[in-house]
Amino acid sequence: MVSNKIFIIGLPRTATTSVCVAMLGLGFKTAHNAYTQNAFTEAEVLADTPVFCDYQQLDKHFPNSKFVYLTREKSLWLPSIKQLLQRMIVNLQRSDGGFNPYLKRCYSEIFSPLSVTNIAEDDFLLSCYERHQQGVLDYFKHRSKDLLTLDVSDEGSYESLLNFLNVEQLDENKRGFKLINMGGKVKAWQDINNVLKIESTNKGRIDKILY
Repeated sequence: MVSNKIFIIGLPRTATTSVCVAMLGLGFKTAHNAYTQNAFTEAEVLADTPVFCDYQQLDKHFPNSKFVYLTREKSLWLPSIKQLLQRMIVNLQRSDGGFNPYLKRCYSEIFSPLSVTNIAEDDFLLSCYERHQQGVLDYFKHRSKDLLTLDVSDEGSYESLLNFLNVEQLDENKRGFKLINMGGKVKAWQDINNVLKIESTNKGRIDKILY
């Protein structure tokens, strides 16, 4: 097992939930989104917000961690992220509530400038994807042992993850990545019941300081 955290730093709609479910199957305490100190303390694997946005700060705060950057074929990612953002945009931009401030900040930074017009444009979304990707590759340029780039649809991707983490899958029935949150659905994680699942909030409450 790894000695510190494993951060899944792919953007939304790159199979973060599928990877988190696989990590549960490998015996890791896993948080998909993390908005409390407890989540960052207890979880061994963390994904989504604020991780895909704050990976550089997390790297400094949790030295010797591993990072998994998820990619997806752009022709598949574009319609999926576009649908997600169009559903989220109102609550992302509300000043009187909506989503929590961590989620708002991460989406506003990654998809900047965030607007109804921009999120409808493929070229804009691709530029956001490529900017984030280049940032990850530049940051880990000389640290290949700390970063795994993974497309879960590729043959052998699951074995690549096992090798990267130096773990062995003992239960053959749990091998591989399950297809989750298909057809625009994004709430499958909420329905997962597993003792290793770490909640992202404290009964809906978030902390002012996360780590």
